[in-house]
Amino acid sequence: PFYVAALYKFVDLPDFADLRAPLQALCEAGQVKGTLLLAREGINGTIAGPQAGVMAVLDWLRSDARLATLQHKASGATTPPFHRLKVRLKREIVTLRVPELDPNKTVGQYVAPQDWNALISQPDVVVVDTRNDYEVAIGTFQGARNPNIKTFTELPAWVDAQPDLQAQPGPDGSAKKPRVAMFCTGGIRCEKSTALMKMKGYDEVYHLEGGILKYLEEVPPEQSLWEGECFVFDERVSVGHGLAPGPYELCRSCRWPLSAADKASPHYVKGVSCAHCHDQRTPEEKARLAERQRQVELAEA
Repeated sequence: PFYVAALYKFVDLPDFADLRAPLQALCEAGQVKGTLLLAREGINGTIAGPQAGVMAVLDWLRSDARLATLQHKASGATTPPFHRLKVRLKREIVTLRVPELDPNKTVGQYVAPQDWNALISQPDVVVVDTRNDYEVAIGTFQGARNPNIKTFTELPAWVDAQPDLQAQPGPDGSAKKPRVAMFCTGGIRCEKSTALMKMKGYDEVYHLEGGILKYLEEVPPEQSLWEGECFVFDERVSVGHGLAPGPYELCRSCRWPLSAADKASPHYVKGVSCAHCHDQRTPEEKARLAERQRQVELAEA
């Protein structure tokens, strides 16, 4: 019953602040919830609700000539993926803090999901997962490099520190940087990460068009090089092939995705802590989280 639309577009929006109020009103009128980020560089977000309400929002956005080609990735959910609506004004729609980057001018080469396996199977291609550590923890592509970053802003420094990503001498004595393939959940991080690589002098940079979500939607499981689940930023927590909701649950204290085995840990207390954060919370914090969980359960009851 819930139509989920993930969307983004890099485009110059000098009047982005003026879009917030009508966008918020339209979402509220259509019972649409989720998060939409607006910035000078474009729009990014995921929304969910009745299909008619979500489509009304998308149609309104596309009525702006600058957003006429806005694409979205659709999926479904049987329970509400979001509990509230947030339409926010930001400096960047995905934060990298490299102000000289402009994905509207230079990005890597798009690779369709059907062609992705052939690319990342080539031995001279370095495959980089650009997502955060907790996302990579539950699934990634075979052979992909995990930067082990806490936030996307750490990626530039990680790239600079990798010996195998630096220029190597060729047979003719000239130095050449390796071919790099990058991927993320829906494609937006790769717009900036491949633009970053181009800025750093990488000539052959590729990224998965539509991200992991499009790959899982279009590539059959028997042909897939994906292993595990794909983390998503809503109450589904993860999705698998065919974008079917996965088995994970969020730790409400640190937001780490938890498997059944994680929840069997003696450090797991629903809504309070898990093995990843139990020693990072004071007794006072744990008491506050326990009271919050009690209120949530009372509200659900």
